[in-house]
Amino acid sequence: MQSIRNIAIIAHVDHGKTTLVDKIIHASQIFRENQETGDLILDNNDLERERGITILSKNVSVVYKGVKINIIDTPGHADFGGEVERVLRMADGVLLLVDAFEGAMPQTRFVLGKALELGLTPIVVVNKVDKENCRPDEVHEQVFDLMFNLDATEEQLDFHTIYGSSKQGWMSTDWQKPTDNIFPLLDKILEVIPEAPSPDGIPQFQVTSLDYSSFVGRIAIGRVYQGKLEEGKAMGLTKADGSVKRVRIKELQVFEGLGRAKVAEVKAGDLCAIVGLEGFEIGDTLTDFDNPQPLKRLKIDEPTMNMLFTINNSPGFGSEGKFVTSRHLRERLYKEIEKNLALKIQDTDSEDKFLVFGRGILHLSVLIETMRREGYELMVGQPQVIYKEIDGKKCEPIETLVVDVPDNVAGKVIELATQRKGELKIMEPKGDQQHLEFEIPSRGLIGLRNNVLTATAGEAVMNHRFKEYQPMKGEIKGRANGSLISMENGPGTAYSIDKLQDRGVFFVAPGEELYTGQVIGEHSRENDLVVNIQKGKKLTNMRASGSDDNSKIVPPRRFSLEEAMEYIQKDEYLEITPQSIRMRKIWLDESTRLRMAKKD
Repeated sequence: MQSIRNIAIIAHVDHGKTTLVDKIIHASQIFRENQETGDLILDNNDLERERGITILSKNVSVVYKGVKINIIDTPGHADFGGEVERVLRMADGVLLLVDAFEGAMPQTRFVLGKALELGLTPIVVVNKVDKENCRPDEVHEQVFDLMFNLDATEEQLDFHTIYGSSKQGWMSTDWQKPTDNIFPLLDKILEVIPEAPSPDGIPQFQVTSLDYSSFVGRIAIGRVYQGKLEEGKAMGLTKADGSVKRVRIKELQVFEGLGRAKVAEVKAGDLCAIVGLEGFEIGDTLTDFDNPQPLKRLKIDEPTMNMLFTINNSPGFGSEGKFVTSRHLRERLYKEIEKNLALKIQDTDSEDKFLVFGRGILHLSVLIETMRREGYELMVGQPQVIYKEIDGKKCEPIETLVVDVPDNVAGKVIELATQRKGELKIMEPKGDQQHLEFEIPSRGLIGLRNNVLTATAGEAVMNHRFKEYQPMKGEIKGRANGSLISMENGPGTAYSIDKLQDRGVFFVAPGEELYTGQVIGEHSRENDLVVNIQKGKKLTNMRASGSDDNSKIVPPRRFSLEEAMEYIQKDEYLEITPQSIRMRKIWLDESTRLRMAKKD
């Protein structure tokens, strides 16, 4: 039987993980010499390529020196941390990839802690040693200290380190002696990572991830821990309540290169995908029906935030999207939970409104962005944090917030974070930057990124991850400024915007089509203000003495999807269509507003 190594790659966002996997794939000659492949082969989703992040964990396999190496590519962002913990269980070793300048980042710490708890053998890859100001030796010491603090065993602390540059396609045991290939890393994997054990006995396969195909439905992905699986065989699926359900394996697939290959059987130690299992959940064990031996169940991260999703009922609904009805919205959301495990959906008392629960702003925004690209029109409300009652006390999710900022603006960031009940835990210099770590309520993070980027002229780098639930931290002030609201339908004029510039900052440019109730700017004061920017200049046949004042308009402030989600208030919706993102009041006219005020 072929020897197998199962290895997961963990790294922080933008440390070069996907690029390294590219180079391993190329080095293993999966592609024909004349085949066009491009870069970032695994980030095959448009959103992943644009944002430069890995959203979905993926599996590939390469054969090197006759040994099959299964590589599990994991997401690097905290909102997709639930994905990481599960897939680590399929591995026997872990490649910890760290940037030669930035070192180990907070998300790396979170995932590395999980990997060490599972007893995985680590190999540290210090990447980007070709960068200016890189400090590979310091980063190596930093990783050792981090592993020590995470209670690594003596064997894990005696880790092997490889240095190199994924982008330039080389790895070496000494960063000052570059090579011209990445074979030193592959040799180190064969040398250090233990061979996947292949014990005989009653079959045990645990579902750790899933895929979805419109042809065959849900596909279970996981690892065979014991015995072997055979195509067409009847087996038992152990559920969370202890019951065993009779199922049959219709098709078995193993990972081969970038795809999957159909096989008749899979032996212990290998990863595989199973087609035809009905009603399975993450953590279920596929085993013998008459003599079941279930494995310990996996825990899936609970959502920490929810948003109201509803149909678009703005005046121009249906003009930009293909799918606009509540039936379309319901079908699409319930289709998403087939494969997006950290997502939950709850029906409300209204047929066209749904509460969607997720891991954070990014997790929910990726779903919204995907839907608008598919042609959906929808509206979402302000993100709300999920509270829990623990030991009779109302508790809220607390996150670890890490900010790297230039020295001269660190004070502003500390002030902004502490205003939102953040506690400064660590402050240390990192080159010409300050490294700040806070513990802050999740609700304090909503809208904080905008304020921090404004205060630091866009130079702050922010990351956060869920830590735990703690008792409520008290009231946090929301957005200080009110909204400027359009009074009329129709395009705005440069003349009116110019005259109203002292009232606040505008989000729209002259000529953009607007409607009554649309949020078109931020008021300079706390209250909302309804303004008419459709008014044109009164023209006469008299020539003005002197020259007319030309309108000098400040360019409008534009928001990304996440920024807009964090910006809106409780009485506002975000209207999302394939071509536009608009903010609006839930009420579009005065009579509706008064009716809603009476209800409250």
